[in-house]
Amino acid sequence: MGAASMVNYGLDMSGVELDRALDDLVAEGDELDALVAAEDDWSKPTPAVGWTIAHQIAHLAAADANVLIALRAPEEFDAVLKQAEAAGSRYADLDAAAGAARPRSVLLEQWRAGRREVAARLRDVPADQVFPWYGSQADATLMVPLRLMETWAHGQDVFDTLGVEHRPTNRLRHVALLGVMGRELSFHAAQLPPPAEPFRVELTGPDGETWAWGPEDAAQRVQGSALDFCLRVTRRRPLAETGLTAVGQDARTWLDVARVFL
Repeated sequence: MGAASMVNYGLDMSGVELDRALDDLVAEGDELDALVAAEDDWSKPTPAVGWTIAHQIAHLAAADANVLIALRAPEEFDAVLKQAEAAGSRYADLDAAAGAARPRSVLLEQWRAGRREVAARLRDVPADQVFPWYGSQADATLMVPLRLMETWAHGQDVFDTLGVEHRPTNRLRHVALLGVMGRELSFHAAQLPPPAEPFRVELTGPDGETWAWGPEDAAQRVQGSALDFCLRVTRRRPLAETGLTAVGQDARTWLDVARVFL
């Protein structure tokens, strides 16, 4: 299957409860909004090198704008892809810098308006409708968790910057699902062959519930808190700063290279 015809990067997103995920996406954005709206100084540097709070919000706003192009005018998304290809590894930095140069009030309203429309359009899009995305086609069952993951991860950078506790919620289940489903993509991005054996992942959610994927008798196993797993797969914490444990060489390698973005 060629990249142009692949849907959701080949990930099985059939387990996504779309209405719940959309509600969680809105809640995630609202939580970050409350934090940044109360902070006057958006020039504070965040853990992402060269990125201030303004860069983080600008990045989220730019990504929402690209989602809206893919949904409203899919034939125009080729221009987005060409821009990304031309900028290469500097693509996100350039987009973030352009947005961060805008006045704080303008950027905040742009982000608010964009994420409201993204949520509304993804709520209305037919379940079987696909739209273009980077190197694939996507549907709402992938895009909603992706937007939530990005909001949470970039929000983590802002929480860290301001020294505010980012309390984990059950919304992390969507981030964890992306991490688990994207295991082969993690190996691919690291230029490693995908593991042949199945994995068992057991995570403890914020309320003490166990979230589990994979066969119970799998030899390759990952265990720990859902928060630590999400911090790891979004590359917000080094493995040594988490309490995650791995059994099996492939599982250990996965935690070293795990990511939820290409």
